[in-house]
Amino acid sequence: MQALKDKGYKLVSLTNSSNEGVYTQFKNADLLSYFDERLSVEDINLYKPDTRTYEWAIEKMGIAAEDAMLVAAHGWDIAGAKQAGWQAAFIARPGKVLYPLAIAPDTVVGGLDELVTQLPDAQ
Repeated sequence: MQALKDKGYKLVSLTNSSNEGVYTQFKNADLLSYFDERLSVEDINLYKPDTRTYEWAIEKMGIAAEDAMLVAAHGWDIAGAKQAGWQAAFIARPGKVLYPLAIAPDTVVGGLDELVTQLPDAQ
């Protein structure tokens, strides 16, 4: 996470969990300092992979869809982000698979360290 920050990336979580739930999870995992924002679908009463959740997120972040990248180990989340016009990186964890009929992610990596080496410095 720090390597992504060091490259100049803004890190935002987008979760189907509640605001309180994600805050507690991040606090317990000591991740709060890495994220610039935490977005929860609780605020819009829609769930991923509904494309409207990704559209809401980029509106909140003030960026274009093509400038956003979802990083996830869930095929359904990758499918939703790609359908909404985002870039996507799939973390290939044991037992996790992509949806074969969905738009393919931009990259498939074994972990965040591998993704960091692929990404250029942020503009």
